[in-house]
Amino acid sequence: MSVKPFKGVKPIFGDACYIDETAVVVGDIQCGDDVSIWPMVVARGDVNSIRIGHRTNIQDASVLHVTRASHSAPKGYPLEIGDDVTIGHKVMLHGCTLRNRILVGMGAIIMDGAIIEDDVFVGAGCLVPPGKVLKSGYLYVGSPAKQARKLNDDEIAFLKKSADNYLETKNEYLNESY
Repeated sequence: MSVKPFKGVKPIFGDACYIDETAVVVGDIQCGDDVSIWPMVVARGDVNSIRIGHRTNIQDASVLHVTRASHSAPKGYPLEIGDDVTIGHKVMLHGCTLRNRILVGMGAIIMDGAIIEDDVFVGAGCLVPPGKVLKSGYLYVGSPAKQARKLNDDEIAFLKKSADNYLETKNEYLNESY
């Protein structure tokens, strides 16, 4: 794996994290316990910070990035991802906030200042524009993202189950001898 410091700040990982050897993780990044970062993920905490909560998985070829401070955004836009979040394949997260128990479908793009509340499905290929708030308990689809419908109890339970599935897979990878 390529874990690199930037300006003297290096990534910090909690207990039992799995970082694939092809991932690139740079700078001011902090991961909670049981995080998994899968093949070809690029996470650049160079001009702002990235925080990833416990039991969150970042799947293959996703890109995590941030925005530096500027006149229009005095603090810039860090990337904050909560607990039990599943980030699907080839997702682009840029300076946004994802709370807890979220599933972001393959190929979705979430832009600066967007906020995804707890218990949300973001559909595959969704574009969440800058500053948009996705309310808790709904499925969002489209480009730009639109609220499609309320999630049922089984779907809300699946959000945690999805994270648990990746936790199990992560543990299997950690138990392999590489």
